[in-house]
Amino acid sequence: MGEIWAIILAAGESKRMGLPKMLLTFNGRTMIENVIANVSESKVGKIIVVLGAHREALVKLISKLPVKYCYNDNYKEGMLSSVQCGFRNLPSAYKAVLVFQGDQPLITSDAINEVIEAYLSSGKGIVIPVYKDRRGHPLLIDIKYMYEIERLSPDKGLRSLTYMFSDDVLEVDTNESGILTDFDTYEQYKKGINQIN
Repeated sequence: MGEIWAIILAAGESKRMGLPKMLLTFNGRTMIENVIANVSESKVGKIIVVLGAHREALVKLISKLPVKYCYNDNYKEGMLSSVQCGFRNLPSAYKAVLVFQGDQPLITSDAINEVIEAYLSSGKGIVIPVYKDRRGHPLLIDIKYMYEIERLSPDKGLRSLTYMFSDDVLEVDTNESGILTDFDTYEQYKKGINQIN
């Protein structure tokens, strides 16, 4: 049936940050390198990174890493367009996909594996990690929803899939608060840096 893939979304313009956040240093590496490393250390089979803004700098950085990448011409249309771009560039035979944001370097390989193991044992098509009753990332989606993702409305986004097929959703409780943490502003980034130092 194929492997479990990861799509890492790294196409955004980082408008609220004011500079390319994927290239910011975090824990000795760039933000995107941290995310790729954490995913690589998990049970994910292969990784595709979706690029858009700051493409050249990111290609230079990730081309030496064990990932594939694609370019979203429509990245200014929002995150869903990058999700759809990632799905379009997957092989025809895969089992499921975990969707990550490129600014979430605190999602550990253990948290990722919890989601994968829950998917494999439950038979559910959509699996979401939860920390203290709050849903986080990565969102795991079975291949059976690939055509539904292509038809989603940009104003509703990927999360709307979880409401459309709520009977097929499994929430997995985790002790990992990093599933909720992303960095949209420079203040959030500096706070995150201080917490790991």
